[in-house]
Amino acid sequence: MLATVRLVNAVFYAHHGVMQEEHRIGGRYEVDVAMDLDVDEAAQTDDLDKTVDYERVYAFVKEVVTGNSSYLIERIAYRIAHAVLEHYPAIERVEVTVRKPNPPVGGPCDRAEAAYRLSRS
Repeated sequence: MLATVRLVNAVFYAHHGVMQEEHRIGGRYEVDVAMDLDVDEAAQTDDLDKTVDYERVYAFVKEVVTGNSSYLIERIAYRIAHAVLEHYPAIERVEVTVRKPNPPVGGPCDRAEAAYRLSRS
């Protein structure tokens, strides 16, 4: 039976954006990762090796977000989703949401966000 393991609101400081000032100054980025996988054996045996180690996923997400800069949050979500499925074969589906609080849109705006969904099938 599939279950969902989530990382919610992982926060990083990074240098992304279309404007040069965003690359120079940087800003806050928030990431959610929802991973669908079969956790029955892990739940029955209490064995971390039978599920996804979200500490390792967090470390990977951090590397992607704080590594090479991108213009678009869509690109960041895409890179994380593809890498999660590539590195974690037990995961059937992944959804990654990347948020940029207070985006430079010329007026009040809580956040901009992009969600990217990917599945093995």
